[in-house]
Amino acid sequence: MEVLRPSLININGRIYRKNTIKEEQYEEEEEFSYMGPPESEELVEDETCDSYIIQETDKGYRCAIDVPSVLYKYIIGKKGETRRRLEMDTKTSINIPKQGVEGQIVITGSHKAAVSSALTRVEVLVDSFRRKQPFTHFLSFPLNDPKIQEGFLRFKDQVLQQCSQDHGVEGSIFQNPAKLHLTIGTLSLLNEMEVRKACEQLQECQTFIRDIADGKPLPLEVTGIEYMNDDPAMVDVLYAKVNVKDRSDKLQVIADRLVEHFVSVGLMVREWDRVKLHGTVMNTLFRKDSTVEDTGGAGRHTVSDREAFDARNILKKFGAYGFGEFELKNGASASLELLQCSGHPMNTIVEQNMSADEEAFS
Repeated sequence: MEVLRPSLININGRIYRKNTIKEEQYEEEEEFSYMGPPESEELVEDETCDSYIIQETDKGYRCAIDVPSVLYKYIIGKKGETRRRLEMDTKTSINIPKQGVEGQIVITGSHKAAVSSALTRVEVLVDSFRRKQPFTHFLSFPLNDPKIQEGFLRFKDQVLQQCSQDHGVEGSIFQNPAKLHLTIGTLSLLNEMEVRKACEQLQECQTFIRDIADGKPLPLEVTGIEYMNDDPAMVDVLYAKVNVKDRSDKLQVIADRLVEHFVSVGLMVREWDRVKLHGTVMNTLFRKDSTVEDTGGAGRHTVSDREAFDARNILKKFGAYGFGEFELKNGASASLELLQCSGHPMNTIVEQNMSADEEAFS
């Protein structure tokens, strides 16, 4: 952590410095063999499980839980210690696939309450360490309409002509015009099954989006620029402001409802009460890696990776700059997409429109 530029976190509207914590490294077992359920005394109080079905078998009870393989190590623990402790505490047996093999973790035990207790503990571990995984995808509205692209390129040329002498201002920190977008939220999708689930959930959002938009395209205007941090002389992200032309809150409501939906199905973690609508036009992450895509300021890069730029002249000269107007509707150039962020371990790039056959806004 840099002392002069620490990472910050917003908790209930208050800003705190985020201290660096060294995460414990876990060792995986070479083999995960099934161990029969241990003999145990009967647990008196029965427990229920709403998320998964606990099945009765000839030997007791069984429950299978879907867990991405990258999270197995946190359930196993260092030298298998975590799994052994879970099995001992709950008097169950926990069978985990081999590392790297996608499958189900199977919990068995003599009593339903024991299996339910073990399941709850596994779910807590999975949820805790899932939150520490880097983002792999983000949800966004494209802003790469030809009119907006033209306005952006004019903005870039004028800024470089008039402000290139300012510290850190140079061509590589500008967004790729083909990738202009309005970030809605970030996701950690850890296997192909979770990617498919996210695409399916995206399709389910069509109904409420159509209702909020009254079945019509949303006319938007991209006007004005703002910066993310509190010092205009040391800026990492400069963004364009996006509003509905009639000044209604429909776009904000749609964005908030999307986040609410994805949080409710466990695919997104809520970070803010409302989505901050912004279209990044300059980002210091691009300075070192031109393939990096904006995720609203979140991701795997550390503060030390970034060299801030002085945006004071840009804000003074272009604070009310108009990038253009366009209509947000379904189609290749204006749709809601699920995009892969660079650098995550999955090999495929996922791009999912609201619907291939049916328009989301009309």
